[in-house]
Amino acid sequence: MKRKIYQKLLEWKQERKGDVALLIEVARRIGKSYIIETFAQKEYDSHIVIDFSKVNPQVMEFFNLYLDDLDTLFLNLELYFKQKLTPRKSHGEEAHSLIVFDEVQFCPRARASIKHLVADHRYDYIETGSLISIRKNVKGILLPSEEHAIEMFPMDFEEFLWAMGDKMMMPYINSQFEKRQPMGTFHRRAMDYFRQYLIVGGMPQAVATYSETRNFDKVDEVKRDILALYRNDIRHYADNQETKVTAIFEEIPGQLQKHEKKFRLSALQDEARMRDYSQAFFWLSDAKIINCCYNATEPSIGLKLNEERTTLKCYMGDTGLLISHSFDERGLMNSDLYRKLMFGKLEVNEGMLVENSVAQMLRASGHKLYFYSNSSRTKTEDRMEIDFLIAKSITTSRHNISPIEVKSGSNYSLTSLKKCLAKYANHLSTPYVIHDKDLKVDEGVVYLPIYMTPLL
Repeated sequence: MKRKIYQKLLEWKQERKGDVALLIEVARRIGKSYIIETFAQKEYDSHIVIDFSKVNPQVMEFFNLYLDDLDTLFLNLELYFKQKLTPRKSHGEEAHSLIVFDEVQFCPRARASIKHLVADHRYDYIETGSLISIRKNVKGILLPSEEHAIEMFPMDFEEFLWAMGDKMMMPYINSQFEKRQPMGTFHRRAMDYFRQYLIVGGMPQAVATYSETRNFDKVDEVKRDILALYRNDIRHYADNQETKVTAIFEEIPGQLQKHEKKFRLSALQDEARMRDYSQAFFWLSDAKIINCCYNATEPSIGLKLNEERTTLKCYMGDTGLLISHSFDERGLMNSDLYRKLMFGKLEVNEGMLVENSVAQMLRASGHKLYFYSNSSRTKTEDRMEIDFLIAKSITTSRHNISPIEVKSGSNYSLTSLKKCLAKYANHLSTPYVIHDKDLKVDEGVVYLPIYMTPLL
């Protein structure tokens, strides 16, 4: 299936020409092995993929024995993998061969060797892995500065449309967004696609299964296999945080069902404090299983400077996985439940699914996730809750932050958004309401159909 990250790989190869290795940080089952193998086959004369999660320990030992003798290192790799490597002829040209360090977190020594391998400049290098930042995966090594890191996310809405065989819908959506014009006749079709995306999610195996079968039962089995894999990873790799990480993971659907979706640690343990759970949240975030959204104390430029990390919302990295995670009573969500969800007939808090999906799409578009919450007990005009805050791509002296309210259903109020606009007018750029209706502009507020979220 076509993925946008392929273009980023191509730009790295053409522009950096071996000056840095490419580090791709991913969640499990995100499709990175497929896309890297495809890239290597199409863009290089030859390549070697070293999967450190299953390779013979002898190969790992190569990096301990031969870093001071790279000729011998490369010869050993060629012999072991039965693949001839062709070095680049001169500095500044594109490489002929690629070496991939897959699941590099299992061999910290190989990651540390990147500094010397890039300096040698014979080949290009791509590293992939999950849990890249966990302490035990970087213990005792000097992290190379010769890495260019990018993140790989679940398939976005446009990639889902490509998988469904529709290459025309997203360009039209983009055109109407740019013109601030409604979709008209095509809004319903776009929403039908989006509800399918909401339910199936963006994990490539689930999307491929749906594309081939249109069978929600088979899709649900795929998603539950992925959730089981995540639970297994927590048990094996959470590094003495297993109990806390598991408690957070299992509590996510219950927390998101609440009107205020801030994660309440009291649900895990009486008198729990963020300092006791911060490493557990970090582990899940580093594994790309969750997207953390932090409270900003003021909706002004420099959201990270105003970040208040003890208050957060915790979204699943993929909304399709959240659905299967939420309906876990009998171990399988049947087709009838999926069909009701597809047509908005299921009696659940659909707001949690829509908001999770918006968080997923904003994150994949490059935004860090922030919200604004003020629970003032003295001034009602200060009391407000804004779902998301995003910064403009170009910073100006004023009006840099767009507040976003996410609404599901037909009847909703904009009390918090109006308070925010009144109090912080000088800080704010275009305000958005994301809903399931068509695009409109009213009193300076842009109402966007949810499928336009990736364009923000």
